[in-house]
Amino acid sequence: MTERSPAPEGLALIESLVNTLDIESGRDALDTADGRRLLGLTEDELPGARTLRESLRATLLAHAGHPPHREVTPLGELLAHAPLHVTVDPGDGSAALAPADTGPLLSRVAAAVAQALVAGTWTRLKACAADTCHWAYYDRSPAGRGRWCSMQVCGARAKMRRYRAKEPYTTESSTAT
Repeated sequence: MTERSPAPEGLALIESLVNTLDIESGRDALDTADGRRLLGLTEDELPGARTLRESLRATLLAHAGHPPHREVTPLGELLAHAPLHVTVDPGDGSAALAPADTGPLLSRVAAAVAQALVAGTWTRLKACAADTCHWAYYDRSPAGRGRWCSMQVCGARAKMRRYRAKEPYTTESSTAT
């Protein structure tokens, strides 16, 4: 739905996962072999991936100042099951958190969240405010107050709804007698 450029680094994985579901049409890319392949998922992993996707969506809505779209398992509870370990680069001594097992999606997402926390980019990944969208996007606005994945689509729709909801402008005409 968005014309925005992809999120940086590991956040692109999270953005891709959240955006596997088109809420407006109901299409779920995880229902297809290609959609699962892009995320390295098997059919057996689908229930967990969908739970993780909706927990991420609720968190991204919170980043944008919106309530959860529905009741979900808190993201922290899910990520607690993803073991990470500290890696240290022998060349420059830099350290990072990495998944203990790089296969599971949960471990890769946990590492991406940790990396984004360190980089200060985690709260810039948000979900669109539009109830029919909730598409994930990376907010590159200077103030970090973006509300919609696309100003041309979701933003324009919201502004039009607000405009139409206003009372029609009326003038009282007075007649001289």
